Amino acid sequence: MAETREMENITTQSQPLLTPYKLGRFNLSHRVVLAPLTRQRSYNNIPQSHAILYYSQRASRGGFMLSEATGVSDTAQGYADTPGIWTKEQVEAWKPIVDAVHANGGIIFCQIWHVGRVSNKDFQPNGQAPISSTDKPLTPQIRSSGVDVAEFSPPRRLRTDEIPQIVNDFRIAARNAMEAGFDGVEIHGAHGYLVDQFLKDQVNDRTDEDGGSLENRCRFALEIVEAVVNEIGADKVGIRLSPYADFMESGDSNPKALGLYMVEALNKYGILYCHMVEPRMKIGGEVSKCPHSLLPMKKSFNGTFIAAGGYGKDDGNKAVAENLADLVAYGRLFLANPDLPKRFEVGASLNKYNRNTFYTSDPVIGYTDYPFLEANGNA
Repeated sequence: MAETREMENITTQSQPLLTPYKLGRFNLSHRVVLAPLTRQRSYNNIPQSHAILYYSQRASRGGFMLSEATGVSDTAQGYADTPGIWTKEQVEAWKPIVDAVHANGGIIFCQIWHVGRVSNKDFQPNGQAPISSTDKPLTPQIRSSGVDVAEFSPPRRLRTDEIPQIVNDFRIAARNAMEAGFDGVEIHGAHGYLVDQFLKDQVNDRTDEDGGSLENRCRFALEIVEAVVNEIGADKVGIRLSPYADFMESGDSNPKALGLYMVEALNKYGILYCHMVEPRMKIGGEVSKCPHSLLPMKKSFNGTFIAAGGYGKDDGNKAVAENLADLVAYGRLFLANPDLPKRFEVGASLNKYNRNTFYTSDPVIGYTDYPFLEANGNA
């Protein structure tokens, strides 16, 4: 027994990912974070009971987790069966899921989200046009299945006087998340969704106070941060950004300047963390060679810095060892390996993920049926 403990100590010492970390008031036992993963199994935008097992399987004592992207309002949806947190029914449906994570000793934040123009009239109330920073339409995109094509309705540009209402939707969603029992929220400011549609100059063509200069383009994001911080406290707020990414035709002409401006502005609010997507994840889920680094943003940000995007065990350990990140978020690997931190610890092989079942609606297959190292992993 002593020998086993000694072996575990050696493993931990050689793996920075498995060292403890103090995330504000939360004591983490390791630095392997469950990334926010859309799974499209929340029928009618209501979290389902099968999500209790899914999240609790991936919860570990002192492990930090992010929920899948969760809509802040009835205009926030752009995909079938993604969860929301704007109604009482949704809040109640999240409670047993969060409770199950807490029962396993995990810490979970709710990622709050508005898709903006990445939508079509079928997902919108009364079949109205999706809202955005712009009225520029998004060209049809091949879905992750590689077969289906997603069609997007031309968006309606938000009027200046409508923007405070959207900011308020995020504030109420944050309050609802706390009522559901979440430990905090992550504002989704990445991957070409509504916040990113304001941040990026390839999309934002406004001529009012929310367009043009870098400061103006960041105004909407920072107003959301301020509103959410004022509602639930800075120690319970994170944000996800992808300055280098070009998801959903949302690129920027100077991503480094955008990333630096945002982290320096975020410092004023004292939020808990900034979660940033690696420059190598420019389009889609594939890693590309890239000369850019998040290090300038990490150095400029005062809070915890979470890096995400194509990480494996070795480069995750390297990122923490070289102070490129405090925590590392894992998506596809964690999806397929509910006991991912344990597998890293003991050097076990990893289950392969099946991309074909990422977004199918089956409540078990490709969702809760990935095996654990131990047969009794569901217990």
